[in-house]
Amino acid sequence: MLDATPRPSIALEGELAGDLSRWLWLVKWILAIPHFVILVFLWVAFCVLTVIAFFAVLFTGRYPRGLFEFNTGVLRWSWRVAFYSFAALGTDRYPPFTLGEAPGYPARLAIGYPQNLRRGLPLIGWWLLGIPQFCLAGILVGGDRSPGFIDVLVFVAGIRLLCKGRYPEDLFDLVLGLNRWVLRVVAYAAFMTRDYPPFRIDAGPREPGLAPGQVSAA
Repeated sequence: MLDATPRPSIALEGELAGDLSRWLWLVKWILAIPHFVILVFLWVAFCVLTVIAFFAVLFTGRYPRGLFEFNTGVLRWSWRVAFYSFAALGTDRYPPFTLGEAPGYPARLAIGYPQNLRRGLPLIGWWLLGIPQFCLAGILVGGDRSPGFIDVLVFVAGIRLLCKGRYPEDLFDLVLGLNRWVLRVVAYAAFMTRDYPPFRIDAGPREPGLAPGQVSAA
């Protein structure tokens, strides 16, 4: 019998390293500075291209493929840096400098290209329907002056790693689930998927229902 369960168009994965350094996480914010500098410019481009995509989706119902691939690359790069640094602390392997896929890296992200989008999505889906999700995502990631829930959990994991030399797997699974929620909201806010983010935490290193790195076309 065929499985009729809809398959997600977004897949976020992260594999917890078993040999994490006790102390390296304390200086990762320094080591990752080159990435942060580049990502500032990439996110400026991401925002500009999202505005262009807004009008493209509004009038044509399609997301320009070239813009989609670039923005997916920005999210992919951001996730690798976040996984290495303070959104997960899941690996000590330095992230590669690339918008493309890095299959050998323990943090991976893929988004299936949406063949058709609702023309009213930018006006109705983004603004009205997205408000609850935007608020929840803001609580998870925090702001400039206040840490988010993910920050608190990762800090606890860092202290545990420093003192015990071990990252609790159940805590890691929860952190991955919360990052997965945030990524779904970001992709929805950027019109990169027509799937409304579910109000649930899909914890664990793998996207539920998908093989590693596998996504379906939206």
